[in-house]
Amino acid sequence: MLRLTNVQLDLNHQPEELQQAVLDILQISEDQLIDFTMFKRGYDARQKSKITLIYTLDVDTTINEELLERHANNQLVRQSPDTSYKFVAQAPEELPQRPVVVGLGPCGLFVGLLLAQMGFKPIILERGKEVRERTKDTFGFWRKKVLNTESNVQFGEGGAGTFSDGKLYSQVKDPKHYSRKVLHEFVDAGAPDEILYVSKPHIGTFKLVTMVEKMRARITELGGEVRFSQRVDDIEIEDEQIKSLTLSDGSKIETNFVAFAIGHSARDTFKMLFDKGVYIKAKPFSVGFRIEHEQSVIDEARFGKNAGHPILGAADYKLVHHCSNGRSVYSFCMCPGGTVVAAASEEGRLVTNGMSQYSRHERNANSAIVVGISPEDYPGDVLAGIEFQRRLEETAFKLGGSTYDAPAQLVGDFLAGRASGEHGEVVPSYKPGVTYCDLAETLPAYAIEAIREAIPAFERKIKGFSMKDATLTAVETRTSSPIQITRDKELMTSLNVKGLYPAGEGAGYAGGILSAGIDGIKVAEAMALAMMKQFAK
Repeated sequence: MLRLTNVQLDLNHQPEELQQAVLDILQISEDQLIDFTMFKRGYDARQKSKITLIYTLDVDTTINEELLERHANNQLVRQSPDTSYKFVAQAPEELPQRPVVVGLGPCGLFVGLLLAQMGFKPIILERGKEVRERTKDTFGFWRKKVLNTESNVQFGEGGAGTFSDGKLYSQVKDPKHYSRKVLHEFVDAGAPDEILYVSKPHIGTFKLVTMVEKMRARITELGGEVRFSQRVDDIEIEDEQIKSLTLSDGSKIETNFVAFAIGHSARDTFKMLFDKGVYIKAKPFSVGFRIEHEQSVIDEARFGKNAGHPILGAADYKLVHHCSNGRSVYSFCMCPGGTVVAAASEEGRLVTNGMSQYSRHERNANSAIVVGISPEDYPGDVLAGIEFQRRLEETAFKLGGSTYDAPAQLVGDFLAGRASGEHGEVVPSYKPGVTYCDLAETLPAYAIEAIREAIPAFERKIKGFSMKDATLTAVETRTSSPIQITRDKELMTSLNVKGLYPAGEGAGYAGGILSAGIDGIKVAEAMALAMMKQFAK
């Protein structure tokens, strides 16, 4: 197969024009073309009046070798890489012991799935509930303001990514094409085929719920076991080797192989691991607000007269501004046609997040607008970042009225430094509800100063971004984990505890569904190879 990159056509091109482009680029006749498939489709919208679709295609012809020689100096024509996945091990029929995976978010899901596919029959422990029960609890919190601290946006089958836009793109390096394995498993579980080729694939919450169930069923069919409402409260370490886990019900599981894929909000588990001496270090993260505009404003700013085109869908954006006070402000987890949701996991603390369905048909667009901070901003031990987050969440909870209503402010009032009293044209989507106030109290002064500088700067890139009726909702604190459970780059184990495999976003090695899935594959492979080595002794 040949791979053609940067094949550009008009947004409204006809299907036959794509084939003609292949023939023209390769300089072949139609009878020499066997077939071609779409590997990637993106767009260039820098000129709103002339949006271009950009394709990467895999092409099969009757003269592939000849064409590779003919186009040897053409950077846009090359051999298609082999992106198929190859398992690194196959477990023996009799297992001396079973590996354990802690957490059933996207990372834990792929650790468990890969181990099951290789025959290792993993035990997966999830502190929350199965995904449909968890969904009931989460929607119940949004309607009735009754928080279940073990079943919410952060905890439960599917992880925090279940209640998000379901984005499936990442900037992580992927030389082994693990992302293709992740995407193919999602398609097998019911995701739309288009996630295999669109440049910014997403799924949305309702589709994710069904997919997670199917993937869990596949794990159990292969001999794995999933246990819900099973929080790990303690670990036993002997001679720098993990020996067992103690669960919240007092039971124990003996094993020398444990993947901790616990997500960025498992603060009690972070503390337990730290208290047990597992090597952890503080890391940077970001805090800020959710900003909402009417989706039509973003569509018009990005696509102009092409707004609403079915291929383009609801417009997104990605923004960054380097401020005069040395801080960086950037957009994060942008949700086109979505809603702002309550994402708290601890009593008396308020957290926001963004969510979209696959259709992205809600009235508003929302995104986090966050400021980067570092451990120097919250001095203390390696867990000081958690207490920093908690202080911001407690302040937001009180400003919202101590009922899980969120504090909110119009952008015009925020920039002018005055409190807001009611919404304007942009109706806030946050559930349970919002309380209008002055958000200057919710973040440190340097963060408020930076965001006030950044919003007008973003206006120069997205017309309407600083409109006075856009809405800010506080507070966004769970952008990423405040700690890293440091691991060996090759063996993937903790630096000082053998058999403990830090994994995914909570451990500081991923940032989103796709990168978490990729990290899960890497950890599963490392565990499988280590088990095979130990079992062979």
